[in-house]
Amino acid sequence: MEPTTELLDKVKYPKDLKKFSDEDLKKLCVELRNEVVSAVSVTGGHLGAGLGVVELTIALHSVFNTPKDKLIWDVGHQCYPHKVLTGRRDKIRTIRQPGGLYGFTKRSESEFDPFGAAHSSTSISAGLGMAVARDLKKEDHNVVCVIGDGAISAGMAYEAMNNAGSMKSKLIVILNDNDMSIAPPVGAMSAYLSRLLSGKTFQSARSLAKNMAKKFPKSFQNIAAKAEEYMRGMVTGGTLFEELGFFYVGPIDGHNLDHLLPVLRNLESAKWDGPVFLHVVTKKGYGYEPAEKSEDKYHGVGKFNVVTGEQVKSSSKIPSYTKVFANSLIKHAKKDKNVVAVTAAMPSGTGLDLFQKEFPQRTFDVGIAEQHAVTFSAGMAARGLKPYAAIYSTFLQRAYDQVVHDVAIQSLPVRFAIDRAGQVGADGATHAGSFDITYLSTLPNFIVMAPSNEDELCDCVATSMEINNQPSAFRYPRGEGIGIKLKDKPIVWDIGKANVIKEGSKVCILAIGTTVQNSLEASELLGSYGLSTTVVDSRFVKPLDENLFKILAKNHEILVTVEDGSIGGFSAQVMSFLAKQGLLDNGLKFRPIFFPDKFINHGKPEEQNIECGIDSNNIVNTVLNALGIASPAKISLERA
Repeated sequence: MEPTTELLDKVKYPKDLKKFSDEDLKKLCVELRNEVVSAVSVTGGHLGAGLGVVELTIALHSVFNTPKDKLIWDVGHQCYPHKVLTGRRDKIRTIRQPGGLYGFTKRSESEFDPFGAAHSSTSISAGLGMAVARDLKKEDHNVVCVIGDGAISAGMAYEAMNNAGSMKSKLIVILNDNDMSIAPPVGAMSAYLSRLLSGKTFQSARSLAKNMAKKFPKSFQNIAAKAEEYMRGMVTGGTLFEELGFFYVGPIDGHNLDHLLPVLRNLESAKWDGPVFLHVVTKKGYGYEPAEKSEDKYHGVGKFNVVTGEQVKSSSKIPSYTKVFANSLIKHAKKDKNVVAVTAAMPSGTGLDLFQKEFPQRTFDVGIAEQHAVTFSAGMAARGLKPYAAIYSTFLQRAYDQVVHDVAIQSLPVRFAIDRAGQVGADGATHAGSFDITYLSTLPNFIVMAPSNEDELCDCVATSMEINNQPSAFRYPRGEGIGIKLKDKPIVWDIGKANVIKEGSKVCILAIGTTVQNSLEASELLGSYGLSTTVVDSRFVKPLDENLFKILAKNHEILVTVEDGSIGGFSAQVMSFLAKQGLLDNGLKFRPIFFPDKFINHGKPEEQNIECGIDSNNIVNTVLNALGIASPAKISLERA
């Protein structure tokens, strides 16, 4: 029997919650939780984080006046219940699907999403900016930031809190502590004191005491302040946040509306002269038994059976690039005790959880702190270790200064294993690995590689092991490999040497990374037009195989570069080389293919690649257009 949604059916927008009694809101929590579980079972996506904030979401929207009051979720994967309550319930089963709702908050999607948040630890900075804008414009509304305990591990959150604590703008920061990583035990006494501390009576008394204390000697003022700190310190864990300039309230039970609602009502109505920090303790996956029992609390899931929680498993036996990388690194680490691995809060996402099982003392998860991860790796490299920093392409962007200043300039042999290169499907533009080719290939001292398949990924790991006097990086996509059999022993590549995998005479395609497969398909199609095509697995973005590329440019009528990245990367490196050599002056037709100058929406990876123009059909049409040969709107391998 389907769970009832009698109350949820009455909610179109958050204002509808204000008609409900507190007891009705408790019942609504059950219905909303069931709705989220039901929706994600159909679409897949982030589940555990959303289940953990159902009560908090309902409490916030019932107390505050959104969208006038600004509510920022950090990270945005907590936002599924929020989307259901803010006019998007009818689309919730399209979340992360092509043309459907985005999996994170998105400004262009709803006025209830005041700030996009798919990378973590941005909410307090953004919220403070909004609070200052409100004050300068003499507006009257609240700004509330809900930040997870993982996100608050990042330095940016503390930079923002340090700034906010020195200002008088009212800002409410709520820590969703779903791992009990900070909180002491919570209960009725803590909830009562939190309600007392956040209430008008205490605030009025506090203000009066402060004013009275000013009339006494400085030593008396200090004693009074210490007394207040001691009284609150007995029941709170807020010393750190108090020192940063916040008024700390909590911890309180985030699944108990009897605790949440009174405190939030106090915070909503209070006239603060600075920032306040509310500490809420929740449980990831709360209320759905399979998620609660799961090791990762169902952080990210595929489609699943609601009753059993069993996820739909892929029938493919082809390993993912991530797993191939991890297993390869493990093999090298067994032979070389200097190999260490670093991740920034993504051990399973990068495959380093497998490495950690084998080498727990040589695996370092530094939390959501990519800047630290890079410089930490640089420090280890400076002392002779062989650090592998396994970081998603999109997250490595957050540490670019450290890559430049702490690694590249010092030419330290940090090895960057860059996962999620290229388009990433349902996670969309915020997680796409669009820019790493460009932002790394511009740096002196860097070696940048890209395997065309999972077997070459093993070669990249082996090659990077031998690079001991400069930084190196290799990038690889999300998902399964192409199914090629792995060699018993990987090959150490000659630095900067490409591999000609098909020889022709008229057209030359220089491909990098997984675009090699599309380029081979394109060469077959071009053959049906009588166009003899060379296909090169370039392997290296930097350094280029200049001798080979010079020969190819002189012996082909058209040269096409193909990459799954933005402008300024591989194509730019090749074009710059050809131009400097004068090879573009002799009639050579050069055509670069790279990602378009726009952010690509979430969707299926194969459809994203078509939109980006790196598919085989577009490669063929690019060649035919350059040669003045009429081409059909769409062609296929069936013709070849």
